[in-house]
Amino acid sequence: MKHYVNPKFIPENYRQCTKTVMDNIADPNITFDQNGVCNYYYEYLASEKEHIFTGEAGKEKFDENIAKIKENGKGKKYDCILGVSGGVDSTYLAYIAKQENLRVLCVHFDNGWNSELAVKNIENIVTKLDFELETYVINWNEFKDLQLAYFKANVIDIEALTDHAISGTIYKIAANNGIKYILSGSNYVTESLLPKHWIFNKGDHVNIKDIHKKHGTIPLKTFPFFSLKEKHYYKKVKKIQTVDLLNYIPYNKSEVKKQIIENLDWKDYGGKHYESIFTRFYQGYILPNKFGVDKRKAHLSNLICSGQITKEKALEELSQPMYDKEQCEEDKEFVLKKLDFSEKEFEDYINAPRREHTDFKTEQSLYNTYPILKPLKPIGNFVKRILK
Repeated sequence: MKHYVNPKFIPENYRQCTKTVMDNIADPNITFDQNGVCNYYYEYLASEKEHIFTGEAGKEKFDENIAKIKENGKGKKYDCILGVSGGVDSTYLAYIAKQENLRVLCVHFDNGWNSELAVKNIENIVTKLDFELETYVINWNEFKDLQLAYFKANVIDIEALTDHAISGTIYKIAANNGIKYILSGSNYVTESLLPKHWIFNKGDHVNIKDIHKKHGTIPLKTFPFFSLKEKHYYKKVKKIQTVDLLNYIPYNKSEVKKQIIENLDWKDYGGKHYESIFTRFYQGYILPNKFGVDKRKAHLSNLICSGQITKEKALEELSQPMYDKEQCEEDKEFVLKKLDFSEKEFEDYINAPRREHTDFKTEQSLYNTYPILKPLKPIGNFVKRILK
């Protein structure tokens, strides 16, 4: 199979799963059984059994969630909140919500990297579905300093910054508007496979602060940090819940794209999460060249596991370049200019060795941070059970 990652990441004992397209380039810690089937295949089956509901069971769970969202929204302006990026999952979820007559407050997080297609897709969602939109625009100077700090730190999960900020922003806007339900586009049939080797805990504000403390250059006064303590507050005290509706209905990626193209004039932007110019460059250039990661392997393997494509089809897609050459050059020039990177500085970054997020401080539980409180842990657990 042709690999689009830096050749230095290809091991001598290269091995690919017999069921999926996951291999020991994607994850050096991957394991195989006696038939050559990798751990990710079995992890998907376990997730499917636990989280995906089909047929009558799925309809029951879906209807039950819609009913409780509507009941809670009585007398309020909105029933629920939905983060929209212009991508497939959030667009389809907005379409489904409209069909169920939910009153949705759409929220978009603008981190300065939106593509024109993403902006147009979001406009179409709120206009055609008659939803209100609140856009949170990040302080660019702070966000740029954070992204540059992650580059200097040579850690892999640069996208944790956006994911962290989105999560905190959604919870805070929900609380400010008295909304109890967050619609999430997360789903197991298209995106449950994700090697730990590729990511880090998106919720770890301590890790973000420490990386910035060591490599940032300006104070962070407005970045929406979201601690575990705050998350517990919104979930336990404000009773804000996340609902994964896409796990309760049939979700076939190609069929879903056809529906939103036909009904919402949605425009395809190529790869998964390529609605952001930075994400497109990060996934299409930085990950394969600096970290040896081709994210298509996980996305396509997920679709194989959920029966949406064959392994042969996945291999055919992997044989194609992950990034159009001209688009890549255009994006590279744009990203380097926006981040004030010289060609030399960027090439030095690409060639520098990877460091782990755990080389920096990480968020610990209250009892690990303050060992003196450990005797009070049973009381804390009792209070948690009451608040559930």
